Amino acid sequence: MNDRTSRVSIRILEKEYQVACPIEERTDLLDAAEYLNGKMREIREAGAVMGLDRIAVMAALNMANELLKAKKTGGVGSDVETELVDRMRLLRERVESAITRGKQMEI
Repeated sequence: MNDRTSRVSIRILEKEYQVACPIEERTDLLDAAEYLNGKMREIREAGAVMGLDRIAVMAALNMANELLKAKKTGGVGSDVETELVDRMRLLRERVESAITRGKQMEI
């Protein structure tokens, strides 16, 4: 790992993962992990799919389907993309707020 890369801890379905990523992409990674975790929880709670690997595959398929639908409808302005952008913005603000609170406590 170099100076431009950091190790980020993410939690998906109560399991911890360590992921290396460029420092400037840390927030995006956290947003993506939160979104994925939400999709996987929905699938698990529906009870139709058993096993972590199958839940992950179903979540990936659902997310790929959302992305393809957004691309077909022209992307910008589509309901799916607007919802994703709004959710990502909210999640980023929550993470930045938590980091700020943490820094204030360290001083």
